[in-house]
Order: sequence, then structure tokens, then C-alpha cells
Amino acid sequence: MGFEKFFDLVEVKEGKIFLKNKELIKQKMDDLIFDAVFEENEEIKIKKFTLIKEIAKELGAIPSSIQGLYEEMGKNFLGFTVPAINIRGLTYDVARAIFRKAKEKGVGAFIFEIARSEIGYTKQRPLEYSACVLAAAVKEEFSGPVFLQGDHFQIVRRYFEKDPLLETNYVKGLIKEAIEAEFYNIDIDTSTLVDLSKETIYEQQRPNFENTARLAEHVRSLEPEGITVSIGGEIGEIGGKNSTPEEARAYLDGFKEVYKGSKGLSKLSVQTGTKHGGVVLPDGSIAQVKIDFETLRVLSDLVRKEYGLSGCVQHGASTLPEEAFDKFPETGTSEIHLATGFQNIIYDSKHLPEEFRKMIYDFLKKQFSSEWKEGQTEEQFIYSTRKKGFGPFKKEWWTLPREIKEAIMEELEKKFELLFEKLKVFNTVEIVNKTIKPVKVPIKIEV
Repeated sequence: MGFEKFFDLVEVKEGKIFLKNKELIKQKMDDLIFDAVFEENEEIKIKKFTLIKEIAKELGAIPSSIQGLYEEMGKNFLGFTVPAINIRGLTYDVARAIFRKAKEKGVGAFIFEIARSEIGYTKQRPLEYSACVLAAAVKEEFSGPVFLQGDHFQIVRRYFEKDPLLETNYVKGLIKEAIEAEFYNIDIDTSTLVDLSKETIYEQQRPNFENTARLAEHVRSLEPEGITVSIGGEIGEIGGKNSTPEEARAYLDGFKEVYKGSKGLSKLSVQTGTKHGGVVLPDGSIAQVKIDFETLRVLSDLVRKEYGLSGCVQHGASTLPEEAFDKFPETGTSEIHLATGFQNIIYDSKHLPEEFRKMIYDFLKKQFSSEWKEGQTEEQFIYSTRKKGFGPFKKEWWTLPREIKEAIMEELEKKFELLFEKLKVFNTVEIVNKTIKPVKVPIKIEV
């Protein structure tokens, strides 16, 4: 398919887009985004995604950096924790559900993100993710800053040890691709390189802060005019031991010494006892995790007062019990990353047809049998691998009957509302509008 579906809706003159019929655009968005996602010609696909992204910008949904809000938080904690949501499947539908709830509750402070690993197994390159989220904004008539984030843009240690330059250049390429797709928030994770064999904490953190600094300089070199990308750093690999004030200071002092860019980091990810995806028990249920909120309180306070950062970031939190989420604003946590809990709602929904679920699980058992660890029950294996069922079955997920998808989205909306309330981001539109001035970065359109 070419661009026929766009011709009644927009006109392109000298690389710029002009909207013909705003109401019709909203009506047709389901078709436009589906057509773009499943376009087989890669060149045409990119052009369709770009058109959709530019349509959204013209309608007021503008990809933005959260930097201004985080600078404000660095001076004075604002009393809420920003949720950063990873969408692994049904991206357009889930993003619509998030925008609906955000509009209803006046939520302005929320982030859509995708991690390096997720880009691979969900088969969503940054431009596709960006286009799906912005298409959802158009459908739900959301206007204002839209925060798109590269999560865990990570140096993988085993690849780095084999060929440091190749691995670094891969992450640099991913950063460039993400910024071109208008991800103006990038989380750099080189905590994988911390060297515990060294005697001092500073030297242990050296490979971490030096590589973060190089990648942060790369980010700054790619910034469009008028945009300061919000950059996050990380000191404790998620799933390891809890982070300490000494590690935070060693990393941030070291970063300041070697970094040659203008603005530094806006936040710091730390380890407090959680694990990505939660810890799954033999029956498939999630173990209760004891999260160290005192670590979050101490470190958020430290990085805010001594370094002007917005606070600390909590990863691997979506499977925590509901009562835990009130604690994040109380401890001054500036951002929290949420992924697996939403995936669990989708897979475990009573509305998802059993034969559809079984088809994916059978595929996983066959395709990823080498990942079935000794002693793992089938429930544990399925829980740990089912995130990989979104990419290969993307079209099947998208084409589930409307009533099934709507019922699942209703379940998700309840969860979004609960999280938004507990993280205290209701009625944050005003502070976001005060601290963020969206910049429409000009993109040349070709059709």
C-alpha cells in the first residue's frame, strides 16, 4: 500500500505537512497506524510512521524532554513520582488507555519508554514505538508534551569484554536512532561494567562513569536545536546488592570530572532490592519483595541536595504489592519504571481467549526450550519468557476482536488509575506546562 489513505487527510508541500480534515484524521487513525505497522516495504513504512508523527505534532501532541520538570524537582521535590511505562504489546491500544486516564485525572507527568532488550523481542524499533504512542494521542485528542524515553540503553558486559568499540558503537547507533524518532529522554546504563575487583569504590565505578560520560556526550552532540535531552545514569545493576551513598558520590563525582558536555544527568537509577519482572515462585505467583525504601530516601535526598538531580529512579517495580506505591512519593523518588505488571494483566486476563494464550505458550516452549533452566517449573518458565510472545505474534495481538481488546484495556485502565493516584501524579498538567515548553522539531516529509 502507498500513501492513498493519507491523501484526503493531509497535504505535503516542500517537505511540510498541512492538515486538511482534523476530525477525519482522528476517525481514520486506527487504519493509518495499523497500515504503517504492517507495511512490508521498509522505506514506505518509515515514511508512514513519520507522517503519523508529524500529524500528531500538528495536532498538539509534541515529543518533549522532561528536563525542565526534573530541574525543578532538583531544586525542590514536588511531591510526586513520575511513572515511566514500558509497553511491550498492543502498543497503540495500551497508549490510548494511558492517555484516556491521563486526560480524565489531569496527569501531565508520565513517560512512555522502551528498553534496548524490548526493542528486540517485541519487534518495535524506536520510530514505530514513537508513531504508535503519538497515533494514540491523536485518537484520544491528547495535546501537550509527550515524553518518549529510551530505557536501559545498556552496555552488555559480555559483548563489551569481547569488543568494547563494537558494543559502544552499537549503543551510540541506538541513541541516534531513538533521538531521530524524537525520544528526548535517554537512560544510559553502564552499571554492568562496575568492577568490584578494584579496591576503592571510586575505581569500581570508574568504568561505569567514564562510559556514561562518553555516551552522554554523544547524546548532547545529537540534540536538535531547542532541546535538552534528559539523561539518566545508573549505579547499581538491577537485581544486585543495594546501592550506597558512597557509590552514588563516587559515580557522580567521577562523571563530573570526565564529562565534557553542558548539562549533566537529570536522575540516577539505584538498586533497592527489586528484580526486573519480580521473583516468580514455582506455582507461577510472584514472591513478595522487601524493597529498601530507606535507601531510596537517603539517596534521593543526597543526589538532589548535593548534585541538583531530580532524585533516584526505581526499576523493576510493577509487580510490587499495591500498598508499596504510596511510599515512592514519600521517599522522594523522582521516577519509577513499570513494565511486567501490565504484561501480566494482558496475559492473565480472563478476556484473552484460552486458545490464543495456549498458541503463544506452545510456541515459547518450543522456540525457547534452551532457556528452560534446570529445576524451573513450567509456570516459572512461561512467566519468564512470555514477554517474548509479543513480537512474533504482533499481528495476531493487533487483530484480536475489538471487544476482547476493549475488555483488557478496561482492566489496564483501572491499574493505571491506581498507580497514578498512589504516585500522586493526578493534576500535574499545570506544573508540566509551567516547566516544559514543547519544541516542534522540524522534520522534512517525503512521500
